[in-house]
Amino acid sequence: MERQLQRRAQARAAALGISFAEYVRRLVTRDLGEPKRKVDVSILFDLRGSAEPTDIARDKDKMLGEAAWGQYRRKTGRRPRRRPQ
Repeated sequence: MERQLQRRAQARAAALGISFAEYVRRLVTRDLGEPKRKVDVSILFDLRGSAEPTDIARDKDKMLGEAAWGQYRRKTGRRPRRRPQ
């Protein structure tokens, strides 16, 4: 690396409050990208254990409807309606 370029890079690192080595690491990471991490699918779909077993194939419409209605109620601030008896 040319001396003048290194001085400018060191000054930039100092202005950012980081070491020259950290500055270089960040530049390399930005250029090459961070390695892709393996993501646990349960995080994406919010899967977790339940007290009672579920049959998603059979109950998916009901489960999706309940989830959508719950989200709608949270967004609009509506309370659940009482069902007639």
